[in-house]
Amino acid sequence: MKTARIKLIISMIIFGTLAPFVRNVSVSSGELALYRALMAILLIGTYLFLTKQKTDFGKIKKELPLLIISGAAMGINWILLFEAYKYTTVSIATLSYYFAPVIVTVLCPILFREKLGLKQIICFVMSTLGIVLITGISTGGSSDFTGILFGLGAAMFYATVMILNKYIKNTEGLSRTIWQFAGAIVVLLPYVLLTDGISLCSVDLFGFSNLIIVGVVHTGVAYVLYFSSLKDLPGQKTAILSYIDPLVAVFISVTILGEAMTFTQIAGGALILGFTMYNELSGNRK
Repeated sequence: MKTARIKLIISMIIFGTLAPFVRNVSVSSGELALYRALMAILLIGTYLFLTKQKTDFGKIKKELPLLIISGAAMGINWILLFEAYKYTTVSIATLSYYFAPVIVTVLCPILFREKLGLKQIICFVMSTLGIVLITGISTGGSSDFTGILFGLGAAMFYATVMILNKYIKNTEGLSRTIWQFAGAIVVLLPYVLLTDGISLCSVDLFGFSNLIIVGVVHTGVAYVLYFSSLKDLPGQKTAILSYIDPLVAVFISVTILGEAMTFTQIAGGALILGFTMYNELSGNRK
């Protein structure tokens, strides 16, 4: 379990450092998301081949539509998140994006007839208050607000992925992810060709290096570490350790990128992360 915990922590730290590298790649958000999905499929596919992990295509065939749809939602989620990084600070974009678990909490009682208890209602209200605090006091004017909207849009599509994954029961781990990346490509490729087109040739060496890091490290390596750790860790521990990602992102935003946060925004971020984390805790454990 210790090795699995280390793998998960490393993957979360990698995910948390994504934004600065994304900003250094001078292509459209859709094109960057496309390259990320392509490189991830190559790397994860190679890993599955080398580790001789077999996939039951009979089971996947039944769930293929859901895998493709959830992958499409993942691709749109990436585009919106990358756009959020362009318009506002990494901290605010990340905190807006982490409203996704709150959205899932509200939708699950409707879709899965799960009971919405007092705890979940409190978490929803307080997390929503956090978004209001971040949105209501923005330091970057209309640009900042646009970034928040993109972040919330990304959260909605990530929540869609999380909900669709509840219906996917027979395809697990990296096998699920590689098919979802394929679904993302199905949507991203025509989107890129019909909008900004391919502009990879115009990227300089520095930008290309950052692109490779995003595809190889932040997608391929991070997802392999993440999913290879899940089978050895209880769900609650995984959920709690996942909050390393936004904390690292906020730390980098403030200390390395020098992006300011007001006290009100810090309070809003604390409400979002604190109450979504509290929602992950079971009633009989601290």
